[in-house]
Amino acid sequence: MVSCFLFPRSVRIRARLHSLRILLPSIFAVLLASCGANPPFDEEKWHEEVRSPDPASLYATHFRDGRFFNPWLPIEHGGFKRLLQWRFSSVEAYSEEEERFKPKVIPELPLQIQALVDAGNDFIVWVGHGTFLLRLNGQYWLTDPILTERALLPKRKTPPAISIDELNTLNLDINLIITHNHYDHLDKPSVKGLRNIQRVFVPLGLKGYMEKLGKRNVTEMDWWESLDLEDGTRLVCLPTQHWSMRIGQWRNRTLWASFLLVTPRKKVYIGGDSGYFIGYREIGRKYPGIDYALLPLTAYHPRWFMHYAHMNAEEVLDAFQDLGARFLVPTQWGTFRLGNEPIGYPALDLGRKVRDRKMDPSRVIILDLGQMEQLR
Repeated sequence: MVSCFLFPRSVRIRARLHSLRILLPSIFAVLLASCGANPPFDEEKWHEEVRSPDPASLYATHFRDGRFFNPWLPIEHGGFKRLLQWRFSSVEAYSEEEERFKPKVIPELPLQIQALVDAGNDFIVWVGHGTFLLRLNGQYWLTDPILTERALLPKRKTPPAISIDELNTLNLDINLIITHNHYDHLDKPSVKGLRNIQRVFVPLGLKGYMEKLGKRNVTEMDWWESLDLEDGTRLVCLPTQHWSMRIGQWRNRTLWASFLLVTPRKKVYIGGDSGYFIGYREIGRKYPGIDYALLPLTAYHPRWFMHYAHMNAEEVLDAFQDLGARFLVPTQWGTFRLGNEPIGYPALDLGRKVRDRKMDPSRVIILDLGQMEQLR
């Protein structure tokens, strides 16, 4: 046999590329075959499993060997094969209405905000995805700001209700809350671009990163930790059932969390990102009288892949009832298509489930982008 090294290097490279082109379909087919059919998923079994842990496990150690974890119910790691299985699995069929529906964009949000600021009224306004601007007890809070076009790769399907420049022009003294490090919650350009951030509150492990983005007065918080702030306001860091990862911060090296804002007149729960878990019942027990629960409703199809880290509409209603809150505000729908379902599907699905349960629809506030809810 004549050695390939007798041929010029360019010829050898072309030969290898040609061989690779021939082999790629076979490699691809093997990968798909290894994925196999979609795994079966038993909702009833999952509900039994997720409700079975001892509430004491919510207070257990959740950091070991350099990584955080959920001590009440370990996450199922399927690795790259499981991810491929999702990406090449069949997609659920959605109606034309479900494919087309999306939140409206209310115009002139900066003017509306300024009017309420001048009047001294407290409010919640949905900017998009998990980004909310709140005025509580005279203080301003911004959650998980993503005001740019992409969450690393996924491109937004609807615009943010306010831009970075418009927020800066309002000249509000803003407290910033980051719930975890995923790109759709911790957006580097948005954080760097916001000039009027006075204080930043993050879960464990994110202080150094926020300081590198030019933010000062950064406070890290652990689950169940509480901070007393001025004018009777208290911020509580609480658990969620999720995970963390971004480039340079590998899997579960930083914590994920939800937060509760407690003022003399109102309590607002900021749910971050989470699957359904026993923590909602415990949070409701320990902090009764929550007024508004901002709960994530996105990326829950296919259920066999998404069930651990994301809630479907049924589970969001269960979490709302567990918390004992007066009002539910669904978050994270309507911006990015992160799961199989269209961006507007979760809101339609939630509306159907509310009717099926014969719940009072006035307690479920499905906002449009830029829509303001004056606190009741």
